[in-house]
Amino acid sequence: MQGLITKSTGSWYQVQTSDGQKFDCRIKGKFRIKGITTTNPLAVGDVVDFEMEPEQGTAVITNLHVRKNYIIRKSINLSKQAQIIAANLDQAMLIVTLASPRTSLGFIDRFLVTAEAYDIPAKLIFNKLDLFSGEGLEILADYKAIYENIGYPCYEVSATEGTNIDQIQALLKDKVTLFSGHSGVGKSSMINVLLPKLELRTAKYLNGAIRACTPPPLPKCLNCHKVVLLLIRREYAN
Repeated sequence: MQGLITKSTGSWYQVQTSDGQKFDCRIKGKFRIKGITTTNPLAVGDVVDFEMEPEQGTAVITNLHVRKNYIIRKSINLSKQAQIIAANLDQAMLIVTLASPRTSLGFIDRFLVTAEAYDIPAKLIFNKLDLFSGEGLEILADYKAIYENIGYPCYEVSATEGTNIDQIQALLKDKVTLFSGHSGVGKSSMINVLLPKLELRTAKYLNGAIRACTPPPLPKCLNCHKVVLLLIRREYAN
């Protein structure tokens, strides 16, 4: 049988077949000695073959299909271990806010460099447009000019007000998309607007304190979108 990994929890993976069935699968030890040096040999977005275990409701993954791309993160400690975040992506979107919390130019640059390194087209989504003052809109224009001039599409939205969300909706059609950004920038709020059936938990940004949400599995088929939600990764720094 063949399916798509939609969720990863430790040594177990949720695999969804083309007809929507979901199976809890584990991997054989040989996956760890096939030249895969990352801490996780498989990731959300991978296409795999699997076989049902006799007299059990679980399955064993037997083969990993060739990836068209993938993106990794590296540990900031001395081990420098790498972890595959997601595979077979069509695009990556970085959710940016100029305040509450602030996303620095350095953070944006590091994200874009990472996406380029793994051949993943990247876009910048400037959220919380409803909170911008006149001065904030001028700064936003400066940010957009920097990145649009070097070829990165930029979009202005408000997840809470629904402003320009239709533009993002159109970009997601038939795409596997990675959402990333600092905690508090509105990733979950935006995805709740785009894909309300997911009902992701959200929290307000208040004095730097954020209650993080849990990334969901890929939806089966919600308006022909597939979304991978990624929380803030420390490797990009502040």
